[in-house]
Parts: sequence; structure tokens; C-alpha cells
Amino acid sequence: MDLDAAVRDYQRAVSGIETAQRAAKRRVETARERADAARAALHAAMVQAALAGVRPVEIERRTGYTKERVRQILRAGGVDPD
Repeated sequence: MDLDAAVRDYQRAVSGIETAQRAAKRRVETARERADAARAALHAAMVQAALAGVRPVEIERRTGYTKERVRQILRAGGVDPD
């Protein structure tokens, strides 16, 4: 292989790495956006459940959140969890 061909191959390889990194970054950003949306939906569902009479201890059990985190979420949603 001559020098010019080796340079072109190397430049293509580096470009491929950069393209892959950009694609991976977009995938991570998309996954984070989905997680944020799912978290907001979960918090809204927790508030609705509390308003429907589900006890905070049951919300804790089902979500895996701590007692304090459930309280914070419910308070932010306008529900007094106590």
C-alpha cells in the first residue's frame, strides 16, 4: 500500500470514530430524554394514585422510592402525604 492510500484509510478510520461517537452521544441523549419523560409520568401517576386513596406506604412499596422521596414528590404535586 502506498503512502497516500494509507493516509486516506487512516483519515476514513478517524472519521468513522468521530461519526460513531456523535451517534452514541445522540443515543445517550435520546435515552436520557425518554427517562426524564418516564420519570415525570411516574411522578404524575404517583400523585394521581395518592389522590385516589393509595397510601404513601403502598406507593413506596410499588415504586421502590424511599418514604422521604415519596413525600417530596407528592408535596410537589400538591398532595399532603401525611
